[in-house]
Amino acid sequence: MVTAQGKESAQPSPEPVWTYRGYQLKASEFTTAMVHLFRAEVTRANVWRQRLDTTTNWAVGTTAASISLAFTESAIGHIVILLNLLLVTIFLIIEARRYRYYELWSSRVRLMETDFFAAMLVPPFHPSPDWAEALAENLLLPHFPISTWEALGRRLRRNYLWIYLVVGVSWAAKLWLFPVAAKSFAEVVTRASVGSIAGEWVFSGTLVFTGLVFLMALGTIGLRHSAGEVLPRFEGLPADLIASMAEAGKRGLHPRAWFRPSQSRQQLLTFIVTDRPEKVSSRITRDMRRGATVLSGKGAYTGEKHSILMVALTVTEIPHLKALVSAEDPQAFVIVSPAQSIFGKGFMPLEETS
Repeated sequence: MVTAQGKESAQPSPEPVWTYRGYQLKASEFTTAMVHLFRAEVTRANVWRQRLDTTTNWAVGTTAASISLAFTESAIGHIVILLNLLLVTIFLIIEARRYRYYELWSSRVRLMETDFFAAMLVPPFHPSPDWAEALAENLLLPHFPISTWEALGRRLRRNYLWIYLVVGVSWAAKLWLFPVAAKSFAEVVTRASVGSIAGEWVFSGTLVFTGLVFLMALGTIGLRHSAGEVLPRFEGLPADLIASMAEAGKRGLHPRAWFRPSQSRQQLLTFIVTDRPEKVSSRITRDMRRGATVLSGKGAYTGEKHSILMVALTVTEIPHLKALVSAEDPQAFVIVSPAQSIFGKGFMPLEETS
């Protein structure tokens, strides 16, 4: 731009962009993409949430039907209730599996809510790199955020304990009141027999099963691998993690993402032995947006000198690297080694690693 005096004015600073493997997105384009991803994840989470309601409705429906049948059929009434107990347990297992899938999708939604959209409302007005890495790892390598035991415990405490309670009370009432009111507890136990199985064994087995159910409900209370929808933001997180987040905020750094998966994408260090270092490094810099360090080497067998490019990458970038190197130097030699941690531009920032 030239002013009226004929002097070139200062060029406006370019709009910040998000870059990854050669792609460039303006801030507005990135936000639009995140909005569409957020809507997709909300829709998928809602679908699985509806499936949770379906299994609960199955359990309630079968319980109501079995109790109605049990109190009208005196001969096999209590057996129907015991079979319903088995059905309710199967529905609980199915619902726990569905709940693990629901937590997978809803954890992404919560991650975007707390560390992207909420970050827009307070300084420094942009998400931390740790959040981006956490979401990228979750998209590339999906894994359940909670265990089967935690899922079973949550669904049991929220819904199924009440269903088990209704089933248990109905079974006890059936044994005590039908066909006539029992005169003693021993008579109730005798009525619990199923075919050739004595009532004592059936009654004892039912009590043991009920005890195990309550133990599972109590024993899984402390499992908080995923905070879910409505639990407080920091509830269940380790104290050292909360302290590090607070310390980072005091120092003006970006705190860690609220929900960080147990592992991130595998980081690798690659060595490329090539006789065309300029072309290969230029393609890597231009197409992958990765830096390369040129080292000098000498073949032990041939005595010939070669250039060695050292490039830090993540596991998802290896196919792209192989394609670029093959296009520029088919005779190149590529070595891929795992790296414990990589800090610096393009990876985790150095100032946020303490």
